[in-house]
Amino acid sequence: MDVAFDIMAEMPAKNILPNEVTYSTMIRGCAKSGRLDRALNLFNEMKFAGIKLDRVSYNTLLAIYASLGRFDEALAVGKEMESIGIKKDVVTYNALLDGFGKQGMYDKVKELFAEMKKEHLSPNLLTYSTLISVYSKGGLYKEAMEVYREFKRHGLKADVVFYSKLIDALCKKGLVESSAFLLDEMMMEGIQPNVVTYNSIINAFGVSENVDLLESQIESSKKMVIQQIPDSEVEDKEDKIIEVFKQLACGKSGHEKRDQRGRKDFRCVLGVFRKMHEMEIKPNVVTFSAILNACSRCNSFEEASLLLEELRLFDNQVYGVAHGLLMGYNENTWSQALLLFDEVKRMDSSTASAFYNALTDMLWHFGQKRGAQLVVLEGKRREVWENTWSESCLDLHLMSSGAARAMVHAWLLNIRSIVYEGHELPKLLSILTGWGKHSKVVGDGALKRTVEALLLSIGAPFRVAKCNIGRFISTGAVVAAWLRESGTLNVLVLQDARTHSGSRRFDLVPNLQQLPL
Repeated sequence: MDVAFDIMAEMPAKNILPNEVTYSTMIRGCAKSGRLDRALNLFNEMKFAGIKLDRVSYNTLLAIYASLGRFDEALAVGKEMESIGIKKDVVTYNALLDGFGKQGMYDKVKELFAEMKKEHLSPNLLTYSTLISVYSKGGLYKEAMEVYREFKRHGLKADVVFYSKLIDALCKKGLVESSAFLLDEMMMEGIQPNVVTYNSIINAFGVSENVDLLESQIESSKKMVIQQIPDSEVEDKEDKIIEVFKQLACGKSGHEKRDQRGRKDFRCVLGVFRKMHEMEIKPNVVTFSAILNACSRCNSFEEASLLLEELRLFDNQVYGVAHGLLMGYNENTWSQALLLFDEVKRMDSSTASAFYNALTDMLWHFGQKRGAQLVVLEGKRREVWENTWSESCLDLHLMSSGAARAMVHAWLLNIRSIVYEGHELPKLLSILTGWGKHSKVVGDGALKRTVEALLLSIGAPFRVAKCNIGRFISTGAVVAAWLRESGTLNVLVLQDARTHSGSRRFDLVPNLQQLPL
């Protein structure tokens, strides 16, 4: 996209003015690459230049607003379209259904779907797959099942996108066994899963406990299923997707004892790896991150070792770094890690940060806290997370729990060095975690809880800000006094649970002087 913007900037100098096609192409490119604010700026430029928007441009603009959760503006775009004679089409409604659905606004989703039919617009494959995904992610399995029945009645046939969206929705709820079951069904139908499908299932391992949070929704669906959907319906016979939905809606999946479910899920994930090898599916960085995330959710070091062995079959370099750091190898492993990080740096920022987060979570989970800190400091040096820290503020909201904890220790050590050099700290120090907008209770996000527990455990004198529940604050003077206490250094310096006897140890205190604030 950067090259495209450069070319567009050169056009006026060559007496070539960007037209409707130019802007539409650039806007779609920005939308696909996640540069939504830049796309909106292009729309404003387009209007200022007096270029009229066509149907495609309006639909793209509406989809951007919907994806950002700016629904009033999205609906206003729809009205503007109709005011100039461009009727909303299936693409318009699909964007609205997806946007409202992702925000859990299920009543509005139902209203829009009914409105779509009233306008005599026929839902397409994307419409149905979006609805099924939305309802499944929300635990509304009865509603998902009804949409799927309608999908079948219209004679539509599931494709790889349909199955992938459904599997991903179940994976978001940690339903590994149900997802693996649908993967088998998908392949029996002759549909080849892609790497995204496999990544979803691997990444779902260990998330099963979240299913318990949906009990009220599942119970509601269960009653409706029992009352309204007899098992003898002819159209349900031999349909494995309906079978899965019925089990979920009746609460028969995901409510086993945690250890039993964990063992089943672990076997399912190993089976997924075997299928990837058999089908010669080439993994990507997201796959590696998913495997590392799965390792960090293992109940034992032995289970994690088995998963890492699967990683070795995919990519020996990633395996060597992950296993080496996990076992406490130092200099040779770190040299290989730096080469790997060079490759990861070429990825987009979200993919790169996800890999660093996954690697540090695994290391922290198994006691390699020093190794986790080395990884996050390298990530900071390479600007994997933008604007992570300054002398007065540490921003953790893009980090995983392991990465955040390792970074807190490093930041506090850095501040300690400032204090011992005789410099004053800023009047106010802040640690930002975000306020947990996706949690059940606002302000009770997992990262916030994790950081709060860490600060309490090390005795750091920070408290939650009254005006911002995703921010911990303290005065510079109070923190400086705490850092001067005799026992503070010992709680800040991290150690690895395992070290390799044949390697020279790194310095106990990280070399933070090389990291610019």
